[in-house]
Formats: sequence, C-alpha cells, structure tokens
Amino acid sequence: MTTGEPFGRTIQLFLVDGKPTGLRKATIHGWTGLLFVSGASAFGDLTARSEVDRTGVYILSGPDPDKPGVTRVYIGSGNSVAERIEQSAKKRDFWETAITVTTSDDDLSKGHAEYLEARLIRVAAQAGRVTLDNGTQPDTDRRRLPEADVANMEQFLSNLRIILPVIGLDMLKPQPRAVTQVAKPAEDRTAEEVHFEIRHKSGVQATAVEEDGEFVVLEGSEALIGTGYVQQSYGGLKEKMIAEGVLIPHAEDRMRFAKPWPFSSPSAAAAVVLDRNSNGRLEWKVRGSKLNYHEWQQAQAGGSEVTE
Repeated sequence: MTTGEPFGRTIQLFLVDGKPTGLRKATIHGWTGLLFVSGASAFGDLTARSEVDRTGVYILSGPDPDKPGVTRVYIGSGNSVAERIEQSAKKRDFWETAITVTTSDDDLSKGHAEYLEARLIRVAAQAGRVTLDNGTQPDTDRRRLPEADVANMEQFLSNLRIILPVIGLDMLKPQPRAVTQVAKPAEDRTAEEVHFEIRHKSGVQATAVEEDGEFVVLEGSEALIGTGYVQQSYGGLKEKMIAEGVLIPHAEDRMRFAKPWPFSSPSAAAAVVLDRNSNGRLEWKVRGSKLNYHEWQQAQAGGSEVTE
C-alpha cells in the first residue's frame, strides 16, 4: 500500500445485553471515541453507563412527523451527556434512537464538545439528508480552541463520519456530485459515471448514474403516474418528491424530474419511475446496451469493462 491509498478500518460493535435491539457499544480500533446506541426500551441502560456520564455530544433521531420518509435529529452536548440527553429526550416525542459520543479516557473538554456539536450541526445541515430539530446553528468560530485542538476535533469528526453510518445514521455524508453540481449540465457532471436508462413501452424515459453507493436519477427523466398498481414500498417517497417539487407535472400519464434525486437502490428508483414495485436490477439497462444493472455488476466483479 502506498501513501494516499484508502485503507481499511476495524469497527467493533458490542451488544451489551446480547440483543441486537438492546444497548450497543461502537468503537474504532485505535480511536478513543466511544459511542453507545439505544432505542427507547434500553434508554435507561444507556444513561446509567458511567462512560456516558462524561463530557461529549449526543444525537436523538427518529422519523420526521412532518415529512414522511425523512429522519429528524437533534444534536446536543454537555459536561454530563447522560444528564443532557435525558433532559432533551423528555422534550421530544419524535426520537426512536439515542446515540452518545464520549471518549474512553474522558479527555474531551466543554470547549471540545461545543465545537463538535457546532460542526455536527453545520455538516448535517450542509448534507441535507436529515431535518434538524435544533433551533439554531452554533458558530464554530465562537468555540475558541487552540489550533492543535481544532485539528484534533476535525480528526474526531472524520471518525464520526465513518462510524455513524455503520450504526444506522448517515446524516453527515455529502450529497452526490450529480445532485449538488447542478450548475453544470448533467452530461458534464456525470461524464465519468456509467449511465443507466429505462425506456418503457409507454414512452417514459429515465436516466441515472450510480455514485458512492447511491442511485441518482437525473433531471429531465420521466416517471409514470396513475398506473393503478398498488405501491406498498415507495408510494410515500413519490408523494414526498411531488410535495418538494422534485417531480412536476409533464403530461397526463407522467411527471418529470425537475432536479436530480438520489435513491437508496436501483429498485427504489425504478419503482418511482414505473409507478409500481420493480426489480431495478433488471429494469435499468446500461445506456446504449442490452446489459441490465445486474449483468453490469457481474461484469464489474469479473473485471470486465463495459462501455456505453
């Protein structure tokens, strides 16, 4: 391995009571950061831990009651995370998961915790993947830390970017370039990606790219409506996209993507485009080819190159 190449990380996940739904402890090998995760039923076990009665930050997360399919989070900090998270939890009804972040050697100061809180709120707001329940965004510039401490806290934050998705909260991950760089034409900003397409017999057409594990349907794509199929899985998502102006009226039987939208899988994207539950691995084809997404994946795993 040479300098600059990505390297593996070891994350240790310990089920404190032996149950996957109970209290969990998460750490990264070689890092002093210490996370505990619980649902409402194990919340008392979480706040009773001596490691949580330390200076640090915490996150409460759950479904956004005002936006179906969206996660709402509250981010806070305190000299005793156990006390502060308990106070915050009593004031909020939306949360289903509680996460505490302290250190194994209790070396975070109040200034460190406030800096991390402010940075977490700012980065989560910039990523736009969750609704923030915080009323204000603290200014990191007001958390006056020595230069070395700021560098240490940024490294701490980089580890949180790694470990939070592993425990089920992907709130810090930046949106794909295909979504954020909309000032550039779609073909320009996705030039390095393989393009997939759906060309349906109805005439509906859609184009997508896969970027960093997300399947992004590009603006200008179309989506069927009123097909009469019962959508048990993604009907709520489509309604959300219409409410947010992502899907706009285009014709009697279809809508158009006014802007790109990242989906968690090809099947989720295909379900919205075709207005029915769909196997996106078969529905999406490599542009200009008969190769479907599944076959393309198999070719990639075998080391074959597929050109459009």
